[in-house]
Amino acid sequence: MTHDQTGEAVPLLEEEMRVNKRSVATGKVRVRSVVDTIEEVARAALAEDRVEVTRVPLNREVSAAPPVRTEGEVTIVPVMEEVLVVEKRLVLKEELHIRRRVTHENVEVPVTLRKQRAVIERLTADGQVITEDEEIKQ
Repeated sequence: MTHDQTGEAVPLLEEEMRVNKRSVATGKVRVRSVVDTIEEVARAALAEDRVEVTRVPLNREVSAAPPVRTEGEVTIVPVMEEVLVVEKRLVLKEELHIRRRVTHENVEVPVTLRKQRAVIERLTADGQVITEDEEIKQ
């Protein structure tokens, strides 16, 4: 209180303000992921090697063993045998002619692929769905 010139007391008043905050839920968001499957066909080219062996009888005497050799696509492997006569002689018994054949085959195999996508639902405070958005696809 203050005193004026007459000596009377004049009360002074002051107002105060106080601000309070509280959290209020105005809505919710629910995110769930969904997995979709897609049937697709995987394609690939396969190669297969086949080997044919042909025996070619020769029964020819030789002085030394011939080396393995290649003529075109054929690999020739000499097969030797020692034959006992009055003297020992080297006889070329046979040759193996080996031919390589390559075949190609295209194949189709069904495969299942999975894709995941996110579905986002916006909800009211009491849980009612407002909107549903499909967002990120992976």
